[in-house]
Amino acid sequence: MPLSEKQRQRYARQLCMPEIGPAGQEKLLSSKVLVIGAGGLGSPATLYLAAAGVGTIGLVDSDIVDLSNLQRQILHSTEKLGVLKVDSGAERLEGLNPDVHIIPYPIAVTEENIAELISDYDFVLECTDNFETKYLINDACVRAGKPFCHGAVLRFFGQIMTYVPGRGPCYRCAFRHAPDPEKAPDAKKLGVIGAVPGVIGCLQALEAVKYLTGTGELLVGRFLSFDGQAMDFEIVELPPDPDCPACGKNIS
Repeated sequence: MPLSEKQRQRYARQLCMPEIGPAGQEKLLSSKVLVIGAGGLGSPATLYLAAAGVGTIGLVDSDIVDLSNLQRQILHSTEKLGVLKVDSGAERLEGLNPDVHIIPYPIAVTEENIAELISDYDFVLECTDNFETKYLINDACVRAGKPFCHGAVLRFFGQIMTYVPGRGPCYRCAFRHAPDPEKAPDAKKLGVIGAVPGVIGCLQALEAVKYLTGTGELLVGRFLSFDGQAMDFEIVELPPDPDCPACGKNIS
């Protein structure tokens, strides 16, 4: 469907780029991205996905907005305290761009519902803050053949990688098993600087836009780490693990 005059104005800075152009913008408007987590990572990720004109954004989170969230979860505001994050987020995103259809899922991701949740989406952003859910999302996306982007933050540090079926390693290739819950790093205890999830969440949105429009080089087979104190980005090559229990050669 041809872009309207208002859409040409809204997306003018993308339309003038040969890597996007009208064809890429139409791809974005017809695409569906599921964002699991409406917190520190999901906030900047969804704001930039909506601003870019991704046509459908699913937003999954069972929590409500808490005062301690507002230091980093920029999708929400003080007036939304006590409101479900997906409802707060949907209102903010729809206000930013009425072109975008927001589907809120006020639920926790579980083994029972993850397959259905991801089934209708073109790309998944893993914006969660606990290891159990990260592995659950990874394994479900691998089984379903769904591309996804992992993000994580702690203190001044962040990390990100992208999985595309048949093109590179999954999250379990890099981290075979979840750490002992007693020893696992925890932002509630160790803290996080609000701008760090801003950096990583923006990169996750960029990975989604690049995948959906077929432009640029994704972080597939590459693991990016960010040190905000040193202002240092490092990318290391990440080979597939043939014995990975999620995507290895012995998986039927």
